[in-house]
Amino acid sequence: MLTKQEEKFLAYWKENREREKKLLRQFFIGLPAGLLISCGIILSLDLNWYERANMVANSSLNPWILLIAVIAIAVFMAIFCKKYQWDMKEQRYRELLFKKESEKSNNP
Repeated sequence: MLTKQEEKFLAYWKENREREKKLLRQFFIGLPAGLLISCGIILSLDLNWYERANMVANSSLNPWILLIAVIAIAVFMAIFCKKYQWDMKEQRYRELLFKKESEKSNNP
């Protein structure tokens, strides 16, 4: 027997699964997480907590390459995080549908 929460999830995901699957939506919703990780990278370079890495970065690191790398990390993490969340919700949805169908077939 499905709980009320599981029934609500089934109804919600049936309506919104296609909308949340769109790449652009996943990008914009996941962007804060990606930017947070990128800011952590920049902050770790700025705080000088590892002096040797900072010396190497200051002597041979092109700022444009760093900017491109940080943007690439932010975009990748934004899309990856939301794709993973979508996959987990889709798996839960399919499991609950299977559970609901097996209960119907067992109780004639």
